[in-house]
Formats: sequence, C-alpha cells, structure tokens
Amino acid sequence: MKITYKSYLSKLFFLAFLGICIQGLSAQKKNIIFLFADDAGYNDFGFQGSKYFDTPNLDQLAKEGMVFKEAYTTAAVCGPSRAGLLTGKYQQRFGIEENNVPGYMSQSSKLLGDEMGLPLDQKTIADHLKPLGYKSVIFGKWHLGGADKYHPLKRGFDEFYGFRGGARSFFELTEKEAVNKPEDKWEEGFGYFKEPKKYVTDHIADEACNFMERNKNNPFFMYVSFNAVHTPLHATPEDLEKVKHLQGKRKKIAAMAIALDRACGQILDKLKELGLEENTMIVFSNDNGGPDGSKTSNYPLSGCKSNHLEGGIRVPAIIKFPNVIKANSVYHKPISMLDMLPTFVNVAQGDASKIKGLDGVDLIPYLTGVKKESPHEVLFWKKENRGVVRKGDWKMLRYPDRPAELYNIKEDISESNNLAYKHPEKVRELFKVLWNWESELERPLWQLKRVYEVNAMKRMDEKRDPLIDKD
Repeated sequence: MKITYKSYLSKLFFLAFLGICIQGLSAQKKNIIFLFADDAGYNDFGFQGSKYFDTPNLDQLAKEGMVFKEAYTTAAVCGPSRAGLLTGKYQQRFGIEENNVPGYMSQSSKLLGDEMGLPLDQKTIADHLKPLGYKSVIFGKWHLGGADKYHPLKRGFDEFYGFRGGARSFFELTEKEAVNKPEDKWEEGFGYFKEPKKYVTDHIADEACNFMERNKNNPFFMYVSFNAVHTPLHATPEDLEKVKHLQGKRKKIAAMAIALDRACGQILDKLKELGLEENTMIVFSNDNGGPDGSKTSNYPLSGCKSNHLEGGIRVPAIIKFPNVIKANSVYHKPISMLDMLPTFVNVAQGDASKIKGLDGVDLIPYLTGVKKESPHEVLFWKKENRGVVRKGDWKMLRYPDRPAELYNIKEDISESNNLAYKHPEKVRELFKVLWNWESELERPLWQLKRVYEVNAMKRMDEKRDPLIDKD
C-alpha cells in the first residue's frame, strides 16, 4: 500500500492527538469519597467477622480494596475524632479535648454550648482541596460547632446537607423537637431548614447520588458523615423484619446497619453507573469504638466508646483505589484518621508536605510497598488527665487515679495481661514520650465535669473483657 506524505502527516497528527488524550486521562483528578459511620462496633460488619450483621455492600468493598486491621481514630468520642480527621492534626494541639457534649462541660471551660467548635484558624480537608479545583460536600453529621461561624460552608465545603449537632432522630423531627434542639434540624446549604420525608440514612444516600450526578464532570470530595448507628436507635419496620433472629437493642443496631450498608451500596452503584468508579478513591471507616449502651460488639477488643482501650479507638477501615492499591488485601500496621488529609491532598495532585503542622502522613507509599516501615512508630491519645501512647507494639495507659497499665498489643489484642510491673523501664520510657508530646499542646478550650469522668472510668472497668458478637 502506497503511503503518501499527506497520509503520513495525518497519521502523525492523529497519534499526537491520541497521546494528548491519554496524557489528559492519566492526569485527570481523582474523586474522593469518604464514607464515615458513627458509633459502629468493631465487629459489627461481615468483613470484620460478624455472623449476625448483614453488610453485603461493604463486604464487597472490602474485597475490592484493602482492609486495615489496626486503624485508629484520634479520640474515643465523636466530635474530637472528627476534628482530628478533618485537620490532619491531633485535636489537642488546638485545644479540643476528648469531650464533646455541651451539657457535660464544666462552667470553668473557655467555650460552652454552640461555641464548642473547630477553631477558625484550623483548615479542613475541604479548605486544602478547594485551590486544587475540587468541589467538596458534607452529608449528615457535622458536630464541630453549632454557631454560624463554624458552619461547614465557612470551613471549605461548597455544599451541606445535614445537621450541625451530634445526634438526631432518623425520622422527620416534630415541631417540638426542632424547637428544643435546633442543632438537630436538617439544613440544606446555610440557614435553609427542610426535614427529610424519609429515613435519614436513605435520604443521605439520595442526596449523595444527586451530588455525583451534578458533578460527574468535575473532581469532587464527598464527606458522607452518617449518623448511623448512633443513638437514638431508630430503624424502619422493613429493616427490623430482616433481623428477627436478634432481640432488643442488638436487633435495632443490626437493622440500622442494614440501612447503613444499603446507603453505601446505593452510592457505590451510582458511582459505577456514572462511569467514575475507576477514577475514584473510596474510604470507609468509623468515628470511634462502639458504645456499651447500644449493645454494639467490639470483639475481640476490650473497651468501648469514651475510653482508650482498643475497643474505644480502633475502628474498621477500608480503602479502595483502583489501579493503585491491591484489591482483596489486608494491611496490618497502624494507621490513623490523621492520615486522611495528607493522603487526600496528594491524591488530588497537591503537596501535603507543604502543609505545616500535620501529624498524619500520606498512606499511599506505605500501602503500595514503596515504604516498608510503619506509617506511625508512635501514636497518642489524651482526655484531660488520662493519656495513652502506643510506640511500636507497646501501649501504655496513664490514669489520674490508679497505676499505669502496659500492654503488648501484638501479643495481647484484648489487653488482658498488664505488663507494667514486669517492665517498669518500658513504663518510664513511655511516660517520657507521652510527657514530651503533651508539652506541645494547647490548654483545653473546654473540660468535662468530674462526675462524667468518673462514669467514663467506671464504664471502662466494666468493659475489660471482649464481648463476643452474639444475639
């Protein structure tokens, strides 16, 4: 076949154009979806080993991504853990202690009520993604300040569909409920309140799908902050019908977990329908350990929400990142929710190394094997006089009213064998590490009334043994 100079140029231009298109596709910004559960038990998912909770969509996500066996939050309660997550910094660095319920605070606190919020000089993930061309949205629970100045739309987010407080009904609020607790009202944007006409968990999924449809041609960050399975324990009759084998609160939690899983599945299905699956990083996790009062299961961990045993701070976690992170894999080294901000910024083609003061790290080099060491040699937790440090496999818990405890977490995941008396030199070493970190922190902006700290310690003592996942 004779090739003319003209046809040769045409082919050359076509190949050049094709190369530009391929380059453009490879450089396309990745979407980021963070699916965040509330107060879920460590063991209350199929992919975590539950025999009684039905979570097929999240189980499938686990098969398509990487499951983390040692994922930690920065706090054992909701609000402070979100402060650490969204800033990439230990929240104690800017005065937020592990307390988050206004009515429980001492009157000597600097901030009370709606003023208990994320300090305005702290930047969120959304703040950092905005200059990178991202549109950010939050659905559901905010819990980082009820005052207008703390509103999500003033913290980097472009859209907000949710409520400012820490918990609310899963059904439409009555007029009395809306008046008594205005922070519970469902808000669209800023100051426009419109109650959902359906179960809140399902409503969040609908809004998330609508957002993806509207932004399918632009990079986006979706912070899907479910209030499931936090109290009040509200479930639909249809979901309760699916868990007849369970009783009491355990039955309600299981039904709420079905709705949570369904909502996640709806969002993931919409992502596929829009052809965005291969270009999206998806993270699923939980804000703190499951609480004791709701009958969640943190097995095989001891402890629960509000204390620093593993059951209060270790959470389920999955990351799916097509063509980057190996599917159906497991990661056994400690990671922290502090790592989400730098990871997301770098995935968005930013440079997290230029952000000052971060305590988190970009996880991608570790998860892909480029870096072989642990992302964190040392991790910290603090609630006023209580302090915790994990260094390597060793974890020390310091208390104001009793001797410190020491555990080897790798060998004793349920923290049943206190080694403090056998290894006093390790206790002294970790005391110094914890003290040095605490010397860097700000004075707490609010503090807990003593009676509630006593109750928290009592709950910890009662939750020393793991509760098996059972009906």
